[in-house]
Amino acid sequence: MNLTKVLSIVFFVVAIGLGYLLWKGVDDVVETEKRIALVEGAIIEKLQMLRDAQLAYQASNGEYAGNWNDLKNFIQNGEIWLVQRTETTKLLEYGKEETTVEFDTLGSVPVMDSLFNARKYPDFNLETMAVVPASGGKQFEFFADKIERNSYEINVFEIRDPAPMNPERKLNNNEKALRVGSRTDASTEGNWK
Repeated sequence: MNLTKVLSIVFFVVAIGLGYLLWKGVDDVVETEKRIALVEGAIIEKLQMLRDAQLAYQASNGEYAGNWNDLKNFIQNGEIWLVQRTETTKLLEYGKEETTVEFDTLGSVPVMDSLFNARKYPDFNLETMAVVPASGGKQFEFFADKIERNSYEINVFEIRDPAPMNPERKLNNNEKALRVGSRTDASTEGNWK
């Protein structure tokens, strides 16, 4: 064999090796992004469930649940009142209108049956509600308090992922970690939108 054939074979083998390494590197990045998207989807779903539970708790108790035990107890044993609102508008003299609003309590339904029924969440488990998916058992950070805004006290809550899987969310001490609510504003929105 002459030098040209030997070099051709060596370069061919090196090219195949480099091609494989390039493909493997791209494939690993794509698989990591898929895994991150799947885990974040599960976290977002859980944060939405927790927001619904906090909103129902506030509607029933006038404030947000202050800890996991209160929220779990409410989900398990609490009730949501069904209220019917009717408005009656009466035309007065000179074209003025008078509106009367009446509220009628029709009954109640358990929180578990209303918000977390098997049809809506078939795999719902109250005991793992506070656990971040794919985190090895870490719990969401939980905050609920009252803050003062324009001489008014408002209720706020924040539930946050303590250790994001996504490297972009880990920047600046987990500043962009998935969360719902806010410690400083009367917001119940999530930061994933």
